[in-house]
Amino acid sequence: MITTSKFLDGLNVAQKQAVLHKEGPLLIVAGAGAGKTKTITHRIAQLIENGVPARSILAVTFTNKAAGEMRERVGRLLAGHRGAPPLITTFHSLGVRLLREFHEIAGIPRGFSIWDQDDSTRAVKNILKQLGTEEWAPRQILSAISREKGAGKSVREYRERAGNSREQTVALVWERYEKMLTDEGSLDFDDLLVRTLALMRESPETLSLLQNRWHYLTVDEYQDTSGVQYEMMRLLCGKKNNICVVGDLDQCIYTWRQAEIKNLLSFEREFPKVTVVRLEQNYRSTRTILAAANAVIEKNVNRIPKTLFSENDTGEPITLYGAMNERDEAWFVMEQSAALIEHKVPAQEIAVLYRENAMSRVLEEAFLHAGMPYRVLGTRFFERKEVKDVLSYLRAALNPKSKSDLMRIVAVPPRGIGKVILEKMLRGEELGATGAKVKAFQTSLAKIRHAVNTLPASEAVRFCIEESGIQKMFQNNTEDGHERLGNVRELANLAAKYENDEPPSGIERLLEEAALQSEQDELDMNKENNGISLMTVHASKGLEFDAVFIVGLEQGLFPSLRNDADRDPEEERRLFYVALTRARKRLFLSYAAERSKYGTREGAMPSEFLSDIDERLTTSPHADSPEKEDIID
Repeated sequence: MITTSKFLDGLNVAQKQAVLHKEGPLLIVAGAGAGKTKTITHRIAQLIENGVPARSILAVTFTNKAAGEMRERVGRLLAGHRGAPPLITTFHSLGVRLLREFHEIAGIPRGFSIWDQDDSTRAVKNILKQLGTEEWAPRQILSAISREKGAGKSVREYRERAGNSREQTVALVWERYEKMLTDEGSLDFDDLLVRTLALMRESPETLSLLQNRWHYLTVDEYQDTSGVQYEMMRLLCGKKNNICVVGDLDQCIYTWRQAEIKNLLSFEREFPKVTVVRLEQNYRSTRTILAAANAVIEKNVNRIPKTLFSENDTGEPITLYGAMNERDEAWFVMEQSAALIEHKVPAQEIAVLYRENAMSRVLEEAFLHAGMPYRVLGTRFFERKEVKDVLSYLRAALNPKSKSDLMRIVAVPPRGIGKVILEKMLRGEELGATGAKVKAFQTSLAKIRHAVNTLPASEAVRFCIEESGIQKMFQNNTEDGHERLGNVRELANLAAKYENDEPPSGIERLLEEAALQSEQDELDMNKENNGISLMTVHASKGLEFDAVFIVGLEQGLFPSLRNDADRDPEEERRLFYVALTRARKRLFLSYAAERSKYGTREGAMPSEFLSDIDERLTTSPHADSPEKEDIID
């Protein structure tokens, strides 16, 4: 093995140990800001320099943003390298890739549509209406179905053990929901993993082919893997056991999305010859911020012990503010943000984090009043109505069985074709006087299908916008029409990245990107918006900013005191740790003495987490900085 390499430059001792490891299982315990991505990408480059074919390397992570960053870094490290690059992707994109490649074996159409959260929620809502059980919330029913799917359970297994009326309703809805998916040639978010795992388990030939295709696996954010994702990776690594997992139990904040903390806790037991490397040197935050984060997280029991340290400056004290109410708190955030911007901190380097989405409203009011630029993560580009309309045209062109897409687009723009006529059309019945309208719609959809199957992706999108009538519909002088037309044209710009894909693969990948987009991917798409970022702590995972505000630090709000049966009691503390470690230089913590909840004012107590932070690390606004060197060193 090569032990001197350009890929070792700039790495610390622990990072070099991880990069030089080649054969057998490797566990990298990577603390927040400890150079995890740099270590992963340099290790991949080092493997290739040591003679491992790039095409035999698979790296999997959770967001398009993380996968894209890894691909870019590996590409720069391997500049000039010839041949196929390693496959760096997300779990769900890997599922899409394999299910399309082996669709016949998996028993699904190659051109299957991917239902996003809105599609699934709308379907469940319609089923509940048909059953006359609209008292149940669609998202709660869907959450129950998703949880069971994520655990690898089938609807038949669930129905057999359904006891109370709620479980019986879930079973009944689930059966109809699966039938809708099958009838429309579609898969939902969970199916992309569940059906991929089933493919590996039920087709030994396919599994053997994949094990021979990829000899080295890397799994990023391993603490967030579900049981299905763990089993996929276990099967893929086969007997070689050349699997590298990277994770940090202190940042496991997705147990409500079926993340299983035991996957990381038991890795050394499952792979007894594992090499363990701890990345504990933090390159992101000041020593003050790290001292606070370490004090908070060390109270958790279910963790792999580690202590982050830094050679960065001590930095500014943490500002702690006790507000009278949420409006006072919002004005504090706005005024402090204005002061930061005045001192040359870019607005895009400021983030405000909160526990619940509803908390953004009063913050937005304060920023609007001051005329300060901001952006709220949560309203995604691909969820805008006009964008979803174009995407539905493209999905219907690829998948004529997609009834939900046809029902959406038949009235965009209005054509005088109602639901009854559409149902007759789908059944192939006589249509009478409306036959000409239906034929014109079918002809238009056929032209779009031809474009999707023959033109480069961006040209196909532009053709779709024009042929569908959407362009003409928005070509008016209103500001709203101009903005909506701009949004659908932006879709053509996004499709340009898939220009070199053989049709219809480019459009398939665009639709995949739209269905699997995360909040962080949306942040990347809006780089031109240089405003202050407002987001939940969950959405901030993997991001970092020069200055971070964490608001609403009150008992019952953060930590949340909801008594969910499946809730990990240590997760709220991990969530606060993640929030703290997003900050590079400045950190502001705030709470309110009272807050409006459901229309009434309630008194509040400061969060228990605040008492874990030594008061010598904190200061009140405008107060002198206390001495704190002795508790940081």
